[in-house]
Amino acid sequence: TPAFVQSKGADLYRRSLYSTWKRTTPVPSMMTFDATSREACTVRRPATNTPLQALVLLNDVQFVEGARALADRLMQKPMSDEARLRSAFLALAGRAPDVNEMRILDQALQEQRAEFKRVPTDAEKLLKVGDAKVTSKDSIEVAALTVVAQLIINSDAVVWSR
Repeated sequence: TPAFVQSKGADLYRRSLYSTWKRTTPVPSMMTFDATSREACTVRRPATNTPLQALVLLNDVQFVEGARALADRLMQKPMSDEARLRSAFLALAGRAPDVNEMRILDQALQEQRAEFKRVPTDAEKLLKVGDAKVTSKDSIEVAALTVVAQLIINSDAVVWSR
């Protein structure tokens, strides 16, 4: 079997929708989310929620870069924090956040903003993950929004379909 070679440029993002799938060896991150091995027919996939899933959603380059791209896109238009948080939640969860979710997201944004202001090199490190370039000049704000987008991606509103 030939080794996997990551695509570059625009092909990187086109190909991120597809995975090479071998009959008996599913992609490791897909196994974490209960993908079957395809050795036998499966009528129903089990639904689990494990710490490994959170690790994939928080650390896999594809998810980190996706969260960062959303944060960068939200920075392109002048908006309030509330509007940015609502837009991010709607884009990721497909619905508006409730009052409690908004409170948590706003608190997380304030905490991350303060943390990245305290240690700006951490913001720069986060913004270097993946191949896409950040277009916004405010690295602290993009980094804080990236972490909030990761929080949303890792929430039950996104992980579980109801």
